[in-house]
Amino acid sequence: QVQLVQSGGGLMQAGVSTSLSCAVSGRSISGTAMAWFRQAPGREREFVASTSWTGNLRYYADSVKGRFTIRRANAENTLYLEMNSLQPEDTAVYFCAAQPGRLTTEQARAADEYNYWGQGTQVTVSS
Repeated sequence: QVQLVQSGGGLMQAGVSTSLSCAVSGRSISGTAMAWFRQAPGREREFVASTSWTGNLRYYADSVKGRFTIRRANAENTLYLEMNSLQPEDTAVYFCAAQPGRLTTEQARAADEYNYWGQGTQVTVSS
């Protein structure tokens, strides 16, 4: 019964900031490893960011490090991806993902390790 419902995204100009959200029902995000992935047309799904099940550790892809922030709002049972200085290469469908329990650093970057997924939301960045 675990469900992830995403919101946010859309069309925006390069250089702006925005935030994506992922509301989780059926399970507390506390004690759950969570992540964001993205997929551009004609490309494989790629890792963006993850947060450990305790929230103590965060990891980012090199392409977004320093620009994006993954944030857990436990009281709202919602995961956010705060995106700054957006660039055209950030254009993709973004997916949130969740896996109850602990994932290793290696596993946290692998889409196959996550059992629950949001529906995806389009982010389009124009120059």
